[in-house]
Amino acid sequence: MFSLNRATLLGNLTRDPEVKQIPSGQSVCTFGLATNRSWNDSSGKKQEATEFHNVVAWGKLAEICGQYLTKGKKVYVEGRLQTRDWEGTDGIKRYRTEVIAENMIFLDKSPGGGGGMSVSSGGSKPFQRTPFTPPQGNSMQDDPSMSADQEINVEDIPF
Repeated sequence: MFSLNRATLLGNLTRDPEVKQIPSGQSVCTFGLATNRSWNDSSGKKQEATEFHNVVAWGKLAEICGQYLTKGKKVYVEGRLQTRDWEGTDGIKRYRTEVIAENMIFLDKSPGGGGGMSVSSGGSKPFQRTPFTPPQGNSMQDDPSMSADQEINVEDIPF
């Protein structure tokens, strides 16, 4: 039987990232991300809604998020959903669903000019940090440092 747990978000940070070290020494970064959607209701009136997501990054990806991200920045996040539970001090069981970030593209321009940056947790592969500059021409072939399977062209995202 096949199953898939995949989350893809493009939105703005709702708060500055918070980076901590767990007892094993590994870094963990948490931040909020807001995504917006709009549609026309049955009467033709435009409607809008905002969803708020909790994002968690681990390891080197966490450290880079803490270094480069700030409230309001636009970011593309890929990862998986994970729900954790705990019992509150009041004895009530609580749940929190989070996006565990595996890949991320910082979409705002960096202070030094140029485009954002693409980063990946890499899973079992080594951590990757790749400068991200959107292609100037009609295809990724204009920039030999980019390949179709390496980067996501923001213009190709259907929302």
